[in-house]
Amino acid sequence: MSQRKKVAVLISGRGSNMLSLISAALDPSYPAEIALVVSNNPGAGGLERAAEFGIATAVLDHRNYKGNRDAFERDMDALLRSHGIELIALAGFMRLLTPFLVNAWQNRMINIHPALLPSFKGLHTHERALETGVRLHGATVHFVSAEMDDGPIIMQGAVPVLDSDTPDALGARVLTVEHQIYPKALALVASGVASVSGHKVVLSKEDPELASQTLLAP
Repeated sequence: MSQRKKVAVLISGRGSNMLSLISAALDPSYPAEIALVVSNNPGAGGLERAAEFGIATAVLDHRNYKGNRDAFERDMDALLRSHGIELIALAGFMRLLTPFLVNAWQNRMINIHPALLPSFKGLHTHERALETGVRLHGATVHFVSAEMDDGPIIMQGAVPVLDSDTPDALGARVLTVEHQIYPKALALVASGVASVSGHKVVLSKEDPELASQTLLAP
């Protein structure tokens, strides 16, 4: 097997999606290694959980930069490169990124968003889905671009919206899907199967499992 890609996971909170990636990477055949977890929040619960797996952790507290996003991102870039990172996975990282960091890691940074993009970009996706009356909702893994919640889509997972749903109930089902599709999407990218062509993701293999880029959950 070719050498596994070194991945940094960026978090701001408890890191539930981070844990799904760590769990997948415990399999030696998985094409990515979670080599570093970074948070902008010193109190992020995910930091301790990552350390329990022996994964290096680091904190770059954005509050120490007094609104200087350029300095924050340049220090983040230097930190990632010092650890030999090859891919970045955003997992609840609650900071808007500037074109500097996005361009520095173009087609090497992925994100998971709790909606079926391009619908419901931004926050409060589950509330908005219920207000709009859509019958399907879900999650999307995509490459990061300079525009928020944009960028080529790698994989999506969908759940039905029930008449009895509350935002919390719907969000819990979507989170289950997130934990399923994020490790699969990272594997596609780390293995080189998924690449960007224009504004689309193309797959280099027509493996039935790999080619299934949409998960329909009950």
